[in-house]
Amino acid sequence: MDTESIRNAYRRYARIYDDVFGRILASGRHAAVARINRQGGRRVLEVGVGTGISLSDYRRDLDIVGIDLSLEMLTVARNRVQREGLTNVEGLLEMDAGRLAFADASFDVVAAMYVLTVVPDPQGTLAELERVCRPGGEIVIVNHFAEDKPGLRRTVERGLAPFSRKLGWRPDFTLDALLSGSRIEVEAMDTVPPFGLFSVLQCRRGAAASGSGNPA
Repeated sequence: MDTESIRNAYRRYARIYDDVFGRILASGRHAAVARINRQGGRRVLEVGVGTGISLSDYRRDLDIVGIDLSLEMLTVARNRVQREGLTNVEGLLEMDAGRLAFADASFDVVAAMYVLTVVPDPQGTLAELERVCRPGGEIVIVNHFAEDKPGLRRTVERGLAPFSRKLGWRPDFTLDALLSGSRIEVEAMDTVPPFGLFSVLQCRRGAAASGSGNPA
C-alpha cells in the first residue's frame, strides 16, 4: 500500500461509498460513535472521515474535526455538513493520517474507523493517533483484523493479500501487528456485523508522552 494507491482507490469510491460501503460498514460505525457519545462533551478527531457519513451521529455538544487523504471524499463530506447544518463540525481537512498536523494532546478522543488497514504505515499512524490524543484520552478503532487460526477465512485473506493495492486495504492485517510496540491500552474489544468480520476497539492513551512533537 502507498499514498497514491489509496488516493486512487477512494477517488473511485467517493460517489458510491455511502450506498455500498456505508451500508455494509454501518454497524461498526454506529457502535464506535455510540461509545464516544456516552462519554459527554469533548473535542473529537475522526481520522479517515471519508464522505462524513458518521458526522450526523455525533452528539451536537461534541466538537468534531475530520481529516482524510481523499479530496473527493472530503468534497462529499463538506456538502453533507452544509446540507445537514452540522455546526459542531469545526473543520474537514485534507491530511495524511500518518503525519497529523496537530499539536500533541489536541483531542480528548480520536476515532479511526476502517482506516488502519488502508494506510501505508499502520504502526506509525497508530503512534500519531496516540500523540494527538490527550493523556488518559480515548482512541476508538474499527477495523478488520485477519484470522490467526487455520481455516477458510485465513486462506481467503491470504489469497487476497497480493491485491491490496487494487482493493485499497490489507485483507491479511492482524491486531498483533498493529499493536506491536504500542503503549496504547485496549480496554474493550467487540465484534460487529457483517459476520463478525470487524472489531471495535476501545483504547486509552497512557499518561506518558509518546509523540514526535509535530507542530499545530
